[in-house]
Amino acid sequence: MKEYRLLGVRLDGAGPFLRETKLGSQTSAGTLSRVEAGDFIYSRLFAWRGAFGIISEDLGGCHVSGEFPTFTANPGKLDPKFLRYWFRRPTTLETVLADCTGSTPLTRNRFKEEFFLALEIPLPPVTEQRRIVARIEQLAAQIEEARTLRHQASEEAEALIGSAAAKLLDNGNGWQKSNVEAVCDVRGGIQKCSARAPGANPRRYITVAHVQRNRIDTGDERYFEVSEGELERWRLLDGDVLVVEGNGSSEQVGRTALFRGEIQDCVHQNHVIRVRPNRKHVLPEFLNTYLNSPTGQGQMLERSRTTSGLYNLSVGRIKEIQFPLPPLPEQRRIVGYLDGLAGQVAALARLQSETAAELDALLPSILDRAFKGEL
Repeated sequence: MKEYRLLGVRLDGAGPFLRETKLGSQTSAGTLSRVEAGDFIYSRLFAWRGAFGIISEDLGGCHVSGEFPTFTANPGKLDPKFLRYWFRRPTTLETVLADCTGSTPLTRNRFKEEFFLALEIPLPPVTEQRRIVARIEQLAAQIEEARTLRHQASEEAEALIGSAAAKLLDNGNGWQKSNVEAVCDVRGGIQKCSARAPGANPRRYITVAHVQRNRIDTGDERYFEVSEGELERWRLLDGDVLVVEGNGSSEQVGRTALFRGEIQDCVHQNHVIRVRPNRKHVLPEFLNTYLNSPTGQGQMLERSRTTSGLYNLSVGRIKEIQFPLPPLPEQRRIVGYLDGLAGQVAALARLQSETAAELDALLPSILDRAFKGEL
């Protein structure tokens, strides 16, 4: 039985890709068509999302179903790359969407071959088409380089906070050290079970999904049945440090966030460990900063390793964590400095986000100018 390499076409002009390899008996398509390098292809179902492209050399000889019409450009009249960029223009895709038909709008709209063939495209000589394509690709490469530099700057800014935290929290200043248990009350949370279904006393609870690094997500409200007596035992207070107990990712296990009273009469699930600092000895902000620092996260990871490939902490392991304990004024100074640095990085991130939007708008603008003969 013959095997067929079957293709799909990605959205937003990203082009064809090898989707799967199947035996002929395993395919649901009545017929399959062979494609060759240089062919122009699109998805009838997702044309309105920009699912157009050119078959690359490595995909030549693959097959597609009838849902992927394929065409061969007349080399004396049309450069396939010119056609591909034309189908990346927003105005072209608006026309494609208007031509689509289907029973379910935006999900089953098919762009039929007759619509494709009926479209009119500006067609300068092939030499001019190639010049325009080369110019578009040159400008697109510059946009991509700018995106790469922006991403690198963002990563470097984030790393700066970690580096500063590691330096400030180093115990080279001769500060005394303490374990968490000596200056904090550490407690597990409430286990989810059928008996906890909300009834007469529903209480909001926080689970792993709510504890992001340095941030409590207050969305996705969830409720337990918690009596008044139980609420006194498990109620979260302003200044509690919440620690994620387990995660399949080594980068996420032990992430912490400071609860600042965002939710009234709130408790926590057992997969979130609550650490309540004794403010006479340690500021909640300082402890949270340390636990989220590279050094603190290193201790979390070391204590959470398992042979099963998952990472799990426990109340006991959290209690064992060692951290420097400078005087309270010094703790405030360190927290204030790192908060200020984080604010500057956040401002940079907002600026980079605006820059990213501007970069995203550049290529459509370039394509529009290209097909107006302005490049």
